[in-house]
Amino acid sequence: MSNRAVISTESAPAAIGPYSQAIKVGNTVWISGQIPLDPDTMTCVQGGIEAETQQVFANLKAIAEAAGGQLNDAVKINISLTDLGNFAAVNAIMEQHFDAPYPARACVEVAALPKGVAVEIEAILSL
Repeated sequence: MSNRAVISTESAPAAIGPYSQAIKVGNTVWISGQIPLDPDTMTCVQGGIEAETQQVFANLKAIAEAAGGQLNDAVKINISLTDLGNFAAVNAIMEQHFDAPYPARACVEVAALPKGVAVEIEAILSL
């Protein structure tokens, strides 16, 4: 694929495995799942689901901007939570980061996430 580009920014956490922060092909950007890692320290933020979700969206925003876009370019968001009891809190924070019409979305409860965090979010952008 000659039009495939790796997106990388120091404003978001470095990959903690064999993956890229994002891949851009044409006008589409696939952002890998982000957990609440502080990109400066590579440690998980503390403060509960609200703090974790804010950090995840900050990471997604940084990668979207590195790709030449913004969070409002998202057409699909996938959210993984270790407790669906946090659904309303995550929704409230998501509303702070997107304008209507909102992207399509899935939200699922999972048994565990990397580094023991409560939330992971991935995004697909159309630029």
